[in-house]
Parts: sequence; C-alpha cells; structure tokens
Amino acid sequence: MGAMAVAVDKTEENVVPKVVFMLKELTHRGADAHGVATPNSVRVTKTIEEMPIESINSSVALGYNLFRAVSKDRPQPVLGDDFALVFEGRLFPSPTLSEVDQVLKRLDGNPWKNAEDILTELDGSYVFAIAQPNKAIVGRDSLGATPLYYGENETICAVASERKAMWTLGIKKVKSFPPGNLAVVNAHGFAFHPIKTVTQPPIEPMELEMAAKRLQELLLNSTKERVSNLENVVIAFSGGLDSSVIAVLAKTCGIEVHLISVGLQDQLEIPHVKAAAKALKLPLHLKTYMLNDVKRVLPKVLWLIEEPNVVKTSIAIPFYWVAEVASKLGCKVLLVGQGSDELFGGYQKYLRIYSQSDIAAVRDTMYRDVALSYEANLQRDNQVCSFHGVELRLPFLDREVVCFSLSLPVSLKIECVENSLRKKVLRRVAQNLGIPHFIANKPKKAIQYTTGVNKALQRLAREEGLSLREYVKKSFRKVYSNEGA
Repeated sequence: MGAMAVAVDKTEENVVPKVVFMLKELTHRGADAHGVATPNSVRVTKTIEEMPIESINSSVALGYNLFRAVSKDRPQPVLGDDFALVFEGRLFPSPTLSEVDQVLKRLDGNPWKNAEDILTELDGSYVFAIAQPNKAIVGRDSLGATPLYYGENETICAVASERKAMWTLGIKKVKSFPPGNLAVVNAHGFAFHPIKTVTQPPIEPMELEMAAKRLQELLLNSTKERVSNLENVVIAFSGGLDSSVIAVLAKTCGIEVHLISVGLQDQLEIPHVKAAAKALKLPLHLKTYMLNDVKRVLPKVLWLIEEPNVVKTSIAIPFYWVAEVASKLGCKVLLVGQGSDELFGGYQKYLRIYSQSDIAAVRDTMYRDVALSYEANLQRDNQVCSFHGVELRLPFLDREVVCFSLSLPVSLKIECVENSLRKKVLRRVAQNLGIPHFIANKPKKAIQYTTGVNKALQRLAREEGLSLREYVKKSFRKVYSNEGA
C-alpha cells in the first residue's frame, strides 16, 4: 500500500524533480520508503529528502511511496527488461511473491500485451505504471477501488494516487482514471484503451435458495482471499446486514476479528450496534464523538477527499474515525461492505425507479451504479483510510461476486415495490449463516444519518448562518486556498 506518481514531459525536459515533488505531497499515504525510476534506472531512499535527483535525468519517470501493510510489501519502483514498474494495490488470491514481483514476472517480454493480460486475468484492487523510453503505460483494475487520477497542461502529463499531487504542478483539470483501461502517455497526451471494464452479464433465472447458496460460496471465497495473509482484521460495523455478513464470514476464516463502530454521543443506533455485536459474539470497539470533534476533523477530511461534496463529506467523516480507531488498535486492514447496496438494491432510489418505470430500468441503474462506484464511494474511502495507514479490502467487490450478482434477476433483490427491505437474496444468505432476524432484517439507513454526522454538520452550518452546502464549500476553499484546486 502506498502512493504512485507518474510524469511525462512533453518538451523532453527532465521530469524527475516534478515526480519527487508529487511524492512529497503524498507522504501521508506511505513513508516507509521512497523510490523514483526512469525507464532504465531506480533510486530508493529511506526519506524523500535523501532522493538524489541531481543524478537522475529523464523525460519519463515513475515514483512510489511505500507503506508496508504486510511483511512482503517492498520498496518500489522495480526494473524489468528495458522498463521500470510501479504497482499499487492488492491481487486476490494473494500471491506468494509481493504483488509488484508477481506483475513484473508477467510483464517481461512484451509489456503492452502482458499489461492487457494483467487487467484481463488478475482480480484485485490495483493500479500500475510502466516507464519505457519516451512513454509510460498506466493501468487500473476493472472496478477502480484503488484511486488514480490523471491530467495534463502545456508541458506535462501526470498520473497520481491523489489529485493534490497534480494540483501542485499547476494541472487544474484532473480526472479519475477510467477503470479497466490502459493508457499510453507520451508527448502527445493520453491515449486510453478499454481492456476489462464492468459489463452487464445476461440475466440468469434462478430460484432464491440456489442463488443464496451460490452467493454465500462466492462471498466466503472472496473473504478468505482478502484475509489469507492476515492474523487479525477489523470490520466497519453498523449492526446491519452487510457488515454482519462480512463479520460472520471472516470469523469462519479462523482469524481474529474485531468490530468498529463510531458515531456521535446518544445516537439511537448505539444500543442496536451493541446488541448485534453481542449476538455475533465478536468484540466491539465503540467510539463516540461530540460536535466539536466533527468541526475539528472536517478540514482534514476535506483535504483527503479533495472535493466539497456534502454527501461524500458526511460519509467520509465516520470512515475517518473508523480508520483512526483501527490504526490505534494496531490493525492495518479494514473490511467494509461497500458495493452491496449497488449489487443488491439497497438504496431507496431503486424502489422509486421500480414504481415509476420497470424492472429493466432498475437493473440498468444498478449496473451503472456498480460501474461508477469508484467515483461515488471507493476513491473517497481509500483516501480517508490511507491517511491512517489502514488498507481497505472489499469482499463484495470481488470479480466473481460482482458478475454473479449482476446476473441475478431483480426479483431476487427487490421482490416488489412494497418490499422496503430490499436485498432479498443477501438477507437469505444472512439467514442461512445463522445471523439473527433483528440484524438480517434491519432496514437500510445511510451512515451519515445513523452516526449523526449529517445533523452535526447542519448544526455547524446554521451557527455560521450558512446552508450545509455553503458551509462545506467555504471550509473546502479555506483548506485548499494555497493548493491551486
């Protein structure tokens, strides 16, 4: 886990100092080691200040900040046959070698063709970049859970794990790198090539019990793959369906499981969370906060998520707290239930579309939400958690789980307009796992409301005579007044 930076100078000037400058902006994502590479050389140092940039000169360069989440993680970039490589993220199942060494072995011989094979064949949450003479090749997995952004101006093309690294170079129009794509980056700009993107599979009619059995098998395998190299793991726990299913599956994998729940004091959900943790027989770490805690953490959260979006902000604050608690517990990996609502119809809007249109419209909306979840949720959550040195892993967003779930009829997710619970097939999985009824059939409530964060932000906005949107935008402008955002 760490941070990646890539730069190509359009005028063939030395771009290495700019890559180092980008890495300095991203040290919060990793400070165990720092590396810079040209197509035929690598320098790795313990601190970024030690980087000997005077001895490196190239118009194409890669950089990496390392955070060692597991023992096999090692400094990068690494050299191949006439190319350099950086790899950020995880492969599932976990390879025997480090991820970067596994990918390096596959790339040798024909980096472009083999990079296509990596995106096509390897499941996981990852991004990578290859430096060759006069160009870089950049790839991102099909779901995009690991953040990656790109942009350019008159003199430089750049790619990085967070937008702030490019804002500091004067690149103002920064976009999210499209998942499942390879891009060639050279003096002419970016050329994108879709390789392995999320697609809507054919719908497969299936009985509820058979679908639930198969889904349970896939989720168990996904969870096993995501905890196989761990001794302990923490789970962001709401006491609801998604986090409880993950908790029970993780518990069956034979590792130490802890639950973390956060929220403002005196929230109505707290007794339920305690009862749910007790019913699952798992240790709960419950942390409560005050209004001043929301005010104090808001600037840092806005700096991390890099946009003044009200909904994203109110979700990011609880995630920030969860990751902070996980870090203090000494746990470096956090399992979360992201993806479940999109795959199984958890959002209220799906019922509205169902009542106003038809099943096909619901299916299409759910598919689009899965395909775009990297922009709506995943990048935000990764960036907030990485600040605390906590790695997100997402059992619901395994390739096989996603493909199977998208192939299920809507009737196995939303039985009818009157079915306000939704997620029918996943609730049957919970029932089959022995999860108590009061957990499995708990209605969906958004985290910004159950934690009280949304109401707290509204109160802070009123104290300044502003709407919530105005308050978040004002706070964002103050944070980034010197960043060029």
